[in-house]
Amino acid sequence: MAKLNDNMIETLKKVRIFPLATASKNGEPNVVPIGMLMLQDDKETIWVVDNFMNKTLKNLKENPKASFYIWDPESKYSYQIKGNVTIENSGDDYAKAREIAASRKKELPAKNLLKMKITEVYCTSPGPKAGSKLL
Repeated sequence: MAKLNDNMIETLKKVRIFPLATASKNGEPNVVPIGMLMLQDDKETIWVVDNFMNKTLKNLKENPKASFYIWDPESKYSYQIKGNVTIENSGDDYAKAREIAASRKKELPAKNLLKMKITEVYCTSPGPKAGSKLL
């Protein structure tokens, strides 16, 4: 697993909407905007609350890999984060995710908790290091 460094965490904190990419077992891509994405204290686990996912959830059941990127227009730092996802709809973590969703908007269903273990991070900032693996 890969732990995000302080600069990556600061960039992550500035983002409000995250483009989450998945693919079916046959490689059919899907990208959706996600607003409930939270880095956990271990710095290597991302929680995503599933409120209204359809294709994304189907893809993750077939192929548990996902990716998203973060970009800070002020600093120009940009990172692609990849990982393996598990889906939970019971247990303590799921209950906590439901509470978080309800605290933001009472009507959100929080159907599932997607837990992504970060496996790789790449530079996506413009310039000679673009595409290079950082973690």
